[in-house]
Amino acid sequence: MLESGLIQNLGWMVFGAACLGVLARLIQMPSILAYLAAGLLLGPLTGVIRISPAIEEISEIGIVLLLFLVGLEVSFARIREVGKLAIVGGLGQVVFTMAAAFGIARLLGFGPVEAVFLGFAMAISSTVVLVKLLSDQDQMDSLHGRIAVGFSLVQDIVVVVALTVLAGFSKGTGMDAGSVGQGLLSAFGGMAILLGGVLAASRLLLPRPFEWASSSPPTLFIWSLGWCFLVVAAAHTFHLSIEMGAFIAGLSLAQLPYTHDLQHRIKPLMNLFVAVFFVLLGVKMEPGSLAVAWLPALALIPLVLVGKTLVTMFAVGRFGYGARTSFLAGLTMSQISEFSFLFVAMGAAAGLVDERVVSVIAVVGVVTMAASSYAILAGDRLCALLKGGLLFRILRVPAGEAEPPREALSGHVIVIGMNTLGRRIACALHRRGETVLAIDTDPRKLKGLPCRTLHGNIEFRAVLEEQGLLRAKLLVSALQIEDTNDLLAYRCKEAGVPCCIHAVDLSVMENLLAHDVAYFMLPKVDVVKYQSALLAQKGLLRKEAA
Repeated sequence: MLESGLIQNLGWMVFGAACLGVLARLIQMPSILAYLAAGLLLGPLTGVIRISPAIEEISEIGIVLLLFLVGLEVSFARIREVGKLAIVGGLGQVVFTMAAAFGIARLLGFGPVEAVFLGFAMAISSTVVLVKLLSDQDQMDSLHGRIAVGFSLVQDIVVVVALTVLAGFSKGTGMDAGSVGQGLLSAFGGMAILLGGVLAASRLLLPRPFEWASSSPPTLFIWSLGWCFLVVAAAHTFHLSIEMGAFIAGLSLAQLPYTHDLQHRIKPLMNLFVAVFFVLLGVKMEPGSLAVAWLPALALIPLVLVGKTLVTMFAVGRFGYGARTSFLAGLTMSQISEFSFLFVAMGAAAGLVDERVVSVIAVVGVVTMAASSYAILAGDRLCALLKGGLLFRILRVPAGEAEPPREALSGHVIVIGMNTLGRRIACALHRRGETVLAIDTDPRKLKGLPCRTLHGNIEFRAVLEEQGLLRAKLLVSALQIEDTNDLLAYRCKEAGVPCCIHAVDLSVMENLLAHDVAYFMLPKVDVVKYQSALLAQKGLLRKEAA
């Protein structure tokens, strides 16, 4: 039997998150802030929602999926790409901010444990905010974007270590050194065993069954979620946090060649449950505690907004990067993280901190996430105002750039569907000297191609956006799926990019003509050379050298 009022409460939470989420989008504010505001409105201010154990358990699913998604980002190849800057700079920024925030919290009268929680919460920056804003500005592949993602990756690993430490404290029967040490030893030992076993499974057991499942995206999605919750259950057996289990599960799958598609499939589901988690966090806030939290929050906000920016700028500048790169990378770190809320919520559940600390984190989070979002959007204008001034000279940031931004994929041909026709087209265009990107949902069909490849589902808008659809010279679909071809034709028209579509029969051409399809391929009529010659005549492709 469902708990009384559960569906009604969930409905109110999702409805409130959706309404305030629309408002936040209009004013370019992070959605997390909208969810917290929805919780305040539905909980303490109106009393529409009452907290129940069932709702709290449902909200935890969002955090499980969030940590699983973070784990999917941490492939060993990306760790190697992070480099010395992200490790030294990322850890240095965390240590400096945590120490400064700890000192401020102690001066404001917080106890040592509470000060540690506040310090850690201030030190970690938001992966969600920086990735969302960089993606919106098409700057994920920029120099400062790559540095920011590297810093974020290092901090995500710090979060996992902190969760392990918190699990060790939670296990202790007391706060004496022996009890805490035993708890920490047990937690780290359990994590080492779980991590070793899961990574061994990802290398020895998972590749073949997941390769078989990869030909069916829905099956791959269900298998991945099943693996996630299996590892979460194993973490629970070792008395570790479920969040840690989810991260390790994602980390193990990140070493397989299917993570790009999984990230896009899991993210919408994760967004729903994360919204419930943050709405519930807002419901738990007491207006009286928020009023008391303003004084310590006002002392910590400048540290997050200004201090973290300056420390990051200094670290990036020391590695020879220029003023613009250093400044924009610094802005991306100038807020606290969604994990700050999670960490302090777990601390409150373990009885280590009280509601006042939770309220301080909430106030600092609302202000810094909002302020940094607007600052990141106006980053180039702010840099132009400050560049060459006293700030850059004090931090000794070089005036020039040490490395030009990485060139984004441009002037390329995107070929969708690696059936026999798609593979022949991709190979023929590659031989002509075109830059070709081949995309398919089945990684086995991408093997052996001489051009760039991507395992992904183009029904997700973000897949084509990330691969530079706006900068492509042509999109070719060899698919025989009418609805997907209609969608591709529509998105190409929207982006102003010519497209060439495989028309299964004449009956589907009416819809495609409405989307201004540049050219059709008809089965049993066209062949690759004939298609390429006609596209070259239209000026869409290079003419083959004699």
